[in-house]
Amino acid sequence: MTQSVAQTQSENSMTLLSRLLLMVVDGSMTSANAMDNLDSAVLNISGEQFDSLLEVASSNHVLVRGLELMLEKFRYANDLIRSEWVQTALDIEYSRIMTAIPFLHNISTAFKNEGYEITVIKSLDHWPDLGSDLDLYTGTQPEDAIKLMQMRFDAQTAPRSWGDRLAGKWNFLIAGLPESVEIHMGRLGQTGEQMVIASNLAKRSRLVLIGDYMFSVPSASDRLIISTLQRMYRHFYFRLCDIVDSAALVESGQVDYEDLRSCATSAGIWEGVASYLVIVSDYVRKYRGWGLDLPQFVLASARFCDNDVYFGNGFLRVPIIPKSAKLYASQLAGLLRKRDLSNSARLSILPWLATAALVGQKITGSDKGIW
Repeated sequence: MTQSVAQTQSENSMTLLSRLLLMVVDGSMTSANAMDNLDSAVLNISGEQFDSLLEVASSNHVLVRGLELMLEKFRYANDLIRSEWVQTALDIEYSRIMTAIPFLHNISTAFKNEGYEITVIKSLDHWPDLGSDLDLYTGTQPEDAIKLMQMRFDAQTAPRSWGDRLAGKWNFLIAGLPESVEIHMGRLGQTGEQMVIASNLAKRSRLVLIGDYMFSVPSASDRLIISTLQRMYRHFYFRLCDIVDSAALVESGQVDYEDLRSCATSAGIWEGVASYLVIVSDYVRKYRGWGLDLPQFVLASARFCDNDVYFGNGFLRVPIIPKSAKLYASQLAGLLRKRDLSNSARLSILPWLATAALVGQKITGSDKGIW
């Protein structure tokens, strides 16, 4: 398969998954015609197309949700062969997730038993899907957190990149757990510049029940801020799970937009948060016919829309120049206005780090050791 054909098939898989996950609203579709078209696309999928869809669904953290919807359609059509394809893939993913969740709970419990704050970030946003690693935040001193992980779980610390050191995060490897455990300690943001958000994360957290386990997770506002930091200020691409998860969070009515604006403004990233929400809303509108019910002050503050986003290499890409660069400049200016010189200096390193990562990627094919 040529690269261009593979790219087209990957983009078609993203489109089909988007239709599956975004056109279904409370069990109904936008129209009977849309339902018929979607059913036809799913029921006529070839083996090669299904393999592509699996790859895209996995990397975009929507494998369980996407395949469960497909399985319903195949079973209704009495398509035993395709049902078996889906069930086999689901069983493998269920097994992975059911192995990881008890580990995540045991780690959280171990921190709490020692009197250390611990919040699960990002990983549980996708439930019933789960990301490729387990992410947590703690305000605990790094030496105490590392000691706990080593003593309680016999965890090994993975080599740290330049970005890891700036961001204040450590990755741990635990026997029997395929996923790495990434713990952010005392800082958030690509260069660890977001200390105010980090310091308030635990006290603003809420409890959620996942399966048989209770976890502390960020408030709705903090969850959107963390997603924005990751997508608009670090990776510059969206996974489909970001669209689906954030749309569901907004439509649940849990978002306090005044609180969100206040927290994001204090962090210097309000325009980024507003842009993130508008991108999500516009993408949803493409498949559902209507977007999210966002306040006017969110729409007025956005610097991006879905028209700025394009598909590339399996994800929805955000252009770095000029718009993301302007968001970065605005964040840096906000820190300077507050005379936060230490974190301003940290953030100012980001362009150099990004350049080094790009050069390393071109020379070695990997940015490991940098990001």
